[in-house]
Amino acid sequence: MNSRNMPLSTLLVLLEKLVSKSLKQWDLPENVSAELINVSENFTYLIKNPSGFKAVLRVHRENYHSKDAIASELSWIDALSKSGLVETPKYFIGKDGSAIQECLIDELNLPRYLVLFHFVYGSAPDENENLEPFYEELGRLAGSCHNHALSWNRPDHFTRLTWDINNIFGDRALWGDWRLAPEVTPDVKETLEEVELKIRARLSVYGKSKKRFNLIHADMRLANLLIDKGSTRLIDFDDCGFGWLMYDFASAISFIEDSPNIPLFKSAWVKGYKSVRDLKFEDEKEIDTFVMLRRMALLAWIGSHIEAPEPQKLSSGFAATTATLGKLWLNNQAKNSY
Repeated sequence: MNSRNMPLSTLLVLLEKLVSKSLKQWDLPENVSAELINVSENFTYLIKNPSGFKAVLRVHRENYHSKDAIASELSWIDALSKSGLVETPKYFIGKDGSAIQECLIDELNLPRYLVLFHFVYGSAPDENENLEPFYEELGRLAGSCHNHALSWNRPDHFTRLTWDINNIFGDRALWGDWRLAPEVTPDVKETLEEVELKIRARLSVYGKSKKRFNLIHADMRLANLLIDKGSTRLIDFDDCGFGWLMYDFASAISFIEDSPNIPLFKSAWVKGYKSVRDLKFEDEKEIDTFVMLRRMALLAWIGSHIEAPEPQKLSSGFAATTATLGKLWLNNQAKNSY
């Protein structure tokens, strides 16, 4: 059965069966069980047993990442960890010697890829805290990742998604068409059509030179920053791929682009970034373009993932707020056009 046309509730029942079967592919303690903790591009499970063992299992969505793409993600995680620049999650090797496992059950027509990560202790920053120091840390981590990406000799097999205009706005956009998202009224559509055209024009001029467009994390938000006893770890590299470096700031403020604190968060992020990497005026100037690009990508993501709990929770008012942000951005661009 093709899971693409399957109700989410049905798919989750089948994936529970698949996960239970797959756990035999690693050398794990006895009496482990699986608990679903997140549904997004992938399905994430907490693996645990009564003795205190914990791990995190990622079940990949079919036809999203190839096996080579997943291996590429793991190779960057390994290289970053080895460099000492960024602490990243470790993962288990299966009984067959592979980090990437495959599992198939009769009810699904394709096998799923699975990766079992070590459990990372720590917690993301509390939104009630002063968040500026954490955005400064995100900026430092982004700069460190970008430095590494620009100097790293990638493996021959390396292949990842590309977060460019065609894959965000094109006919085969990775997260779908923003026009099909909930609450995209004719007025919202008219505004965002203008925003899209302006983004396309600006980024065509800005270009994709190696120092502007390279390997990025692409989801470097506070939710993916785990802090424990003074140690900071960056997790969830599943969206990593080739994109504009400044897109990593846009990712850092995903879903809160309308917060009045964004100028403070941006200033803190830039400060952290500049502590490890030079940031040219032209690149800093374009950050707001990437914020708008990311916001529209998220609108598309909500529309194409609306069966999942998080998009459902976020959908109300998201399109209208995106249009409001778009109008403000267009007004600012009129003052700062090339």
